[in-house]
Amino acid sequence: MGKKEQNSALNVTSGVQQPESLNREAIKNLKALKKPIPNAVKLLEGIEKGDITTLSRAITLIESALPEHYEAASEIISKAMPLSGKSIRIGITGVPGAGKSTFIESFGNFLLSQGHKIAVLAIDPSSERSGGSILGDKTRMETLAGNKNAFIRPSPSGGTLGGVARKTRESVVLCEAAGFDVIIIETVGVGQSETTVQSMTDFFLALMIPGAGDELQGMKRGIMEMVNALVVNKADGDFLDKANRSKAEYTNALHLYPLPPSGWAPRVLTCSSIEGTGINEVWKIIKDYKDFSSKNGFFKVNRNQQNKYWLYQTLQEGLNNKFFNLPEIKEELQELEELLKKDQISPFSAAQSLLSRFFPDNK
Repeated sequence: MGKKEQNSALNVTSGVQQPESLNREAIKNLKALKKPIPNAVKLLEGIEKGDITTLSRAITLIESALPEHYEAASEIISKAMPLSGKSIRIGITGVPGAGKSTFIESFGNFLLSQGHKIAVLAIDPSSERSGGSILGDKTRMETLAGNKNAFIRPSPSGGTLGGVARKTRESVVLCEAAGFDVIIIETVGVGQSETTVQSMTDFFLALMIPGAGDELQGMKRGIMEMVNALVVNKADGDFLDKANRSKAEYTNALHLYPLPPSGWAPRVLTCSSIEGTGINEVWKIIKDYKDFSSKNGFFKVNRNQQNKYWLYQTLQEGLNNKFFNLPEIKEELQELEELLKKDQISPFSAAQSLLSRFFPDNK
């Protein structure tokens, strides 16, 4: 070996095991992408049998952004709809540090002990830059994830409003078709758009931490008007007295708001996810709410509103995808972006120009 080669930074030290030049895992994923599109009828058969693997495959299909998957995704949802609707849908949000995952695991294990089947759709925050997400809820709910009657599906929010994954509603339908009678939707957290969460759930719960002062002042009025219950978590040990004071403050605050359309006065209670105290009371309040809203007809009205909201959201998404995927729109959009950089056109005029191409009558 010549002197030049000996000094090369590319020399391989003798005796060191070198990694393969091919990424076997990446090759495996590429092969998976090339698999034929799953048959909707066969998927539904597996879902009806409660097969978790089939349910996961179906949710992956409906979450796909590939145009060639749209038809199969639409078919599986249409076929699953008649089998859905028999669960109680619970939305859980909360301030940072409230312990949402710990609460859901404790709450879920309690429900399993009562003979229920639990599906948790845990929405992880996606990076606006890379689109990546942590998807760590399954590891944070180890005991729940190991139970055959529990299904945990972490999904990236994809930057969608309210931290709700783009296809969460469809996932709810598939989980109900698989026989899960309690659906829990865990959101990124308070502060984005709780309206999105409320639009797909029957009961909306906000998880709080002891020490109401700052959180109470910082909470948006809209959240206070939407919740069916506020639950002060971590009510144990040195935090017990503080949790009880927070409960009293939240209760007084909620009295300042008029009753919501359901006629239900939101409740406030405390619990400890670690010790398991108060978990039974949370479930009792949810059952009381369902009975109350079913008797006065609001439960059905709310479900109808959910479907209406779903219709408009699906239309909006479809129009958005169709518009931005048109070749002529893509081309003109690039040209307009260049004009914007040079300050030769306003954003309003650029938008009007594009819309007039898609809608000729638009002025």
